[in-house]
Amino acid sequence: MGINHIFRLSLIGSIALVGATIAARSTIAAERNEATVTQIINEVQLRPTGAAAKAAVLNDNVPDGAAVQTGMDSRTELTFSDQTLARLSANTVFSFNKGTRNLDLAEGAMLLQVPKGVGGAKITTAAVTAAITGTTVIVEYHPHAYIKFMSLEGTARLYLKRRWGESVLIRPGQMLITNPDAKAGLPDPVDVDLERLLKTSLLIIDFPPLGRQNLIAKESEKQQRAKSKRTLIDTNLVIFGKGTLVSLTNPAQPNAAAPAAVASAESRSTAIPSSTDLGTIQTPPNPQSTPNRLPAGSYAADNPR
Repeated sequence: MGINHIFRLSLIGSIALVGATIAARSTIAAERNEATVTQIINEVQLRPTGAAAKAAVLNDNVPDGAAVQTGMDSRTELTFSDQTLARLSANTVFSFNKGTRNLDLAEGAMLLQVPKGVGGAKITTAAVTAAITGTTVIVEYHPHAYIKFMSLEGTARLYLKRRWGESVLIRPGQMLITNPDAKAGLPDPVDVDLERLLKTSLLIIDFPPLGRQNLIAKESEKQQRAKSKRTLIDTNLVIFGKGTLVSLTNPAQPNAAAPAAVASAESRSTAIPSSTDLGTIQTPPNPQSTPNRLPAGSYAADNPR
């Protein structure tokens, strides 16, 4: 009898605990179900599920599942209740569900900053998923063309949806470019010039300072120290804005690997309009094969700003 009584008390306690946990999770989910439009540059539309699209205005709430679409030469910023920040470049289509847990980039480019201590977030495209926690990243995706992923601070992990178990770590100051339709695995990331990116990316310079901008600055300083020690070497290879086309910025200082790099990038490029939204990306001599953190040259990054 006494044992049964103890068991009943334990069972009731467990049920109460489960109920409290469910309630807590429901509260958290409710808090994260909406984002607020905190910056608008030119044309931005909200497309709620099952409702007509409308022009976004400052302080609009973006409900869970709604899509946000930017027009040409347009940008916007969304702030979630957990202080996650999403900045969308021109011609971008973005949506989310379960708050900041699932972020879907259908096309275009975005900067995403996830504070530490708020749980992880996932950026999803048709081919690749990125898991990030306490990180600032820039992502650009165009179906059947390319995916470009950069970490400004913090470490992210990229997964190929169709290849179970395959992933690549992207550390601060690194970039990965791949074809979303390629059957091969993910390439190694390469280093990018954070200092140049911070000065040229419209997703940074057209908005108020980021909450973790000091951490990005520290990563940039690490790169400068590596350059002074010649463990990281500048190149004259640059990607201007969106796309994968590598340009030679100073033909008077040719790089032995430059012709192969330019040809490789051109073969992956498509007829997607160029943009300086991402900023200028200075890259290493060979964006396909530079090993992780190898003291190769750095990409001068002109990525979606």
